[in-house]
Amino acid sequence: MTSFLIGLLAGTFGGLVGLGGGVIMIPLMVGFFKFDQHQAHGTSLMALVFTGLAGAVTYYLQGSVDVLAAALLAASAIFTARFGALYANALPEWKLKRAFGIFVICVSLLLVSKPYLSHLAFLAHPAGGWVKITALLGSGAVAGFLSGMMGVGGGSIMVPALVLMVGHSQYTAQGSSLLAMVPGGSVGAYTHWRLGNVVLKVLPGLIPGILIGTYLGGNLAHLLTEANLRLVFAAVLILMGIRDIRGAQKKKLFYRQHSHSSG
Repeated sequence: MTSFLIGLLAGTFGGLVGLGGGVIMIPLMVGFFKFDQHQAHGTSLMALVFTGLAGAVTYYLQGSVDVLAAALLAASAIFTARFGALYANALPEWKLKRAFGIFVICVSLLLVSKPYLSHLAFLAHPAGGWVKITALLGSGAVAGFLSGMMGVGGGSIMVPALVLMVGHSQYTAQGSSLLAMVPGGSVGAYTHWRLGNVVLKVLPGLIPGILIGTYLGGNLAHLLTEANLRLVFAAVLILMGIRDIRGAQKKKLFYRQHSHSSG
């Protein structure tokens, strides 16, 4: 029941803001199940594949998925997700975690400011042609690596890229992001499984909760205005960024203390 409730909460959150829900699942699994960080990341990523599937179907039924853009994002994400998972398993990640926290805060502020920055060239004239393809492939590559490393869906990179660089609505950006995270998340999840970081016994509870929650969250998202949905998304990113920066500082101190004691 606990795993079902965690899945329900993470799925509702993921469907609402177009993220995988790992930001909810990982700390809850560490807190309730006493998983170590690697187990929480690996198990979260395995579950997020189902968040992406359920969320993409929900948004598609609302006409809010760009299949071609999702395919381009996923095409590069599947190659980098494996390296992200391997990196997470082998190296202390506090530096990247801190940089990622700062990055998502900056992106969220830019996203909220979009209506007031329409005179900027890349906002007034969204990318097209090869520039659009390159932007999507680059965003997918970064998102795939971070997805594999941090056990999240990668929507924190994909959604802003689709809104700010390609000109999609917040709805279409979130739906396309959920679809794109499925292939990359699958590769990252498989890599974590091979490394022994996936706890299979909690999946029968997590997955039904995720499927129900994502459907509810995806439909709830379409009841909000696009401006309000963008504010919700940005607020979530800012909270994620602050949490990552604080978490990185703690990891840095722990890493230095451990290094001194070993020396």
